[in-house]
Amino acid sequence: MDWLVQWWDGVELWVVQLPVAVQFPVVMIVVLPLCLGVARLIDRVADWGAKNPASGADATPEPEPEPEKVAA
Repeated sequence: MDWLVQWWDGVELWVVQLPVAVQFPVVMIVVLPLCLGVARLIDRVADWGAKNPASGADATPEPEPEPEKVAA
């Protein structure tokens, strides 16, 4: 695990030493896809948890909504 920490320190130092005009695109090219992937993963896990009957949710069906009343 020490190799990963050293590698990350090297990458971080490299990014910090870049000019800001170069830092922004480099960070956005890496961070945006990473954040999008994590958000999609969280969304899929949440959907799976909501649909999974073993998730601890009650098995009682939801009551049907009342029909809309029309004013005369």
